[in-house]
Amino acid sequence: MADVEKPQFNSLKERIAALNRQKNFQAPPPSAGRRAPPPPPPNRAATESTITQISQNAGGVKPPTPSIPPRPTRSATDQVPPLPRRNTEHETVRGNAAPPHPGLGRTATLPPPPLPTRNSQQQISPALPSRRPSNQLAPGRRNSNSSDVSHISTISNLSLGGDGTVRRLPPTLDQAKLPPLPPTKREREAKAREDAEREAADQSPALPSRSRIAEPPNPSLPPRLPSRPGKSPSAVAVDRPSSTPSLPTRRLPPPPSAQQAKSALQSGFGGGKPPPIPLGSRPPTVPLASRPTTDQIDAINVRAASAPVGDSCLVCRDFSQPDAVAARHPIHALPRQDPVGYLAHVLCDPFPSATDKARAIFTWEHHNIAYDVHGFFNKCIPRGQTPEQMIFSGKAVCEGYARIFKTIAERAGLECLMVGGHGKGYGFHMPKKGDPPPPKDASGHAWNAVRIDGGEWKLLDPCWGAGHLGGNNEYNKHFNPSEFIMPNEVFGLKHYPENHRHFFREDGRVPSWEEYIMGPLGGQEPPRFFTSASEEGLSEKTVEPKAKKIRANSGEVVRFQVGKLCPHWKGEIHGKGKDRLFFIIAKGADGTKDDYIPMDTDGYWIWADVPARDLGKPGGKVMMYALDTFEGRDARGFTRERWEMRSRMERISLMGIAEWELV
Repeated sequence: MADVEKPQFNSLKERIAALNRQKNFQAPPPSAGRRAPPPPPPNRAATESTITQISQNAGGVKPPTPSIPPRPTRSATDQVPPLPRRNTEHETVRGNAAPPHPGLGRTATLPPPPLPTRNSQQQISPALPSRRPSNQLAPGRRNSNSSDVSHISTISNLSLGGDGTVRRLPPTLDQAKLPPLPPTKREREAKAREDAEREAADQSPALPSRSRIAEPPNPSLPPRLPSRPGKSPSAVAVDRPSSTPSLPTRRLPPPPSAQQAKSALQSGFGGGKPPPIPLGSRPPTVPLASRPTTDQIDAINVRAASAPVGDSCLVCRDFSQPDAVAARHPIHALPRQDPVGYLAHVLCDPFPSATDKARAIFTWEHHNIAYDVHGFFNKCIPRGQTPEQMIFSGKAVCEGYARIFKTIAERAGLECLMVGGHGKGYGFHMPKKGDPPPPKDASGHAWNAVRIDGGEWKLLDPCWGAGHLGGNNEYNKHFNPSEFIMPNEVFGLKHYPENHRHFFREDGRVPSWEEYIMGPLGGQEPPRFFTSASEEGLSEKTVEPKAKKIRANSGEVVRFQVGKLCPHWKGEIHGKGKDRLFFIIAKGADGTKDDYIPMDTDGYWIWADVPARDLGKPGGKVMMYALDTFEGRDARGFTRERWEMRSRMERISLMGIAEWELV
């Protein structure tokens, strides 16, 4: 069979038309491992037999199997180019190598498989619409395998013109020359002011020009003052040469007179002119009704003098107001509900000072709580009572006093502690010299520590401050303010706390148990110091001789002395009146006479020097007294000169201060 010349096509449209006329589509050769599908059947026109066949099928008659219509003859012009040869030498079926066809060589081609039978009429495919040739593609288009989309997407719309112009970037933007902005409101106002000043300057006569003086630069450091010798003027005059004149004596400026005194406004401060002062004007008269009386001035002076000298001196502090408030609220006037809150309100709220609040509670217990003598000696003290129950009972022991004080103080907002320990009170006997101290037993007594003004912890004993037990085992209700005002160091001579942190000494030292029991004299008993001495403002720690026993035959001169509670104690202000006259009563060498030896004083110390042989016989006693009454009247302010000028021994009474024993 001779080779047929392959037709040439000028466009895709002509190729599609040739394929439509051929009506025989053949699929490309199957790939290895997969059987090629059958080619699509050609389009057949609907015939009468086909229509009859369809109708018979509809009527239930089985049509005969149609035969394949003959293929139409094609002209040489309509013949499509033959498909490329296929090499079936290695054709595979289901992935295995297929054996060659029998009777054919290895290079022979297999005939196409027969077309399958069709039971239904194949519809005629509609003809494709005619397509216009594409003029958008650029000349020199590549083959049909190239992507038109990807190719067109890289072409700008500006580059698709047919004129062949080349795209160019626009020229760079030059800086535009904009018109100037109009002046702002501030600039217009400034210009208007300049114009007004210029017009005023043109109208006024021109002033001569001034040359501006250049300011000197700031110095890096201020100039130093000349050194001055730390010597007196006389010494300077001696050390300096005679040619150097001595400095003039410094004088203070005279006090300003009435004509020289100017107010701040008159001196120019404030930016205004000084107000005119009318001639002959006088200040307004002071109304006489607003002047204080003499009694009011004296009361102010007393209060000023009674103010505490420093924050630590409680001796000179005036506690008259807290003591007066404490006496106004007896137990029978207390409400039955919440008596502690009521007392905290009425006793402490009137005073802003924590010290005055604590003093009011301390004094209130003296007026309203008595020592339970019966319960103490019969060992039947009620246990487990609340502070409210003890308040309404009016009885307590040392622990009850401390618990009541702590409860009221804490309700009033004070920081307060109840301190337990040992006290040198009733039943205490100091060991004799040379005897060992008893075993440590810091128990049996209770007191308080309260934080007063300045944040200081103050030790106080409300039980011993309210009264004491007498010789007949009866309670003597007697106010002892020294248990509130004495320093913590002196307080620790008779109180030893169970917790060492509750000494609250200024030096922070913790005394040992032996030191506390034996005392500062190392086992020697101190002289007896009466309570009335504290009322007169005398301090127990200043008493001399410090030991209770005095050698009568020592042949020495014995100094007897006592000092005030503080250097600025004044009996008229802090005590009950003027100072008293003090005596030492000596019995003489034979111990039969009473010699009243008056004591000297300088306002703080009170002393007298007496020979030991004139004090009396061993076994006797030496007493320090204060003159209480003279001729039935109070003896405050009685002087030594008046005592020596008396004609005879008038009727007098004495007050005990201290007592010693002669050995």
